[in-house]
Amino acid sequence: QVQLVESGGGLVQAGGSLRLSCAASGRTFSMYAMGWFRQAPGKEREFVARISSSGGLTYYADVVKGRFTISRDNAKNMVYLQISSLKSEDTAVYYCAADRSVVRTFFPSDYDYWGQGTQVTVSS
Repeated sequence: QVQLVESGGGLVQAGGSLRLSCAASGRTFSMYAMGWFRQAPGKEREFVARISSSGGLTYYADVVKGRFTISRDNAKNMVYLQISSLKSEDTAVYYCAADRSVVRTFFPSDYDYWGQGTQVTVSS
């Protein structure tokens, strides 16, 4: 069992930056691949980024590539999402999620554990 708690969201101007954090409980955190997803009002939850259990492999949605960076610190049971050059369309609730499988996946239904989300609002 893994419990996830996101933090770091807020209101930021377009072009600004934020770092989202996800704190995980459990001694098996390093065995999970981790993902970040987001959901805007009236839209489906969408994939943002994924990092392998070791941190050696990362994947990004095309719409955030070059602006977002996912990282993890297994010693601290933390996952981060550095987001920069923010746009109004980045406004959403951001969720971190844990995946027990080593098979790369970008589908929310494939992830096993979810946090409660943190709101990011970008003002233009």
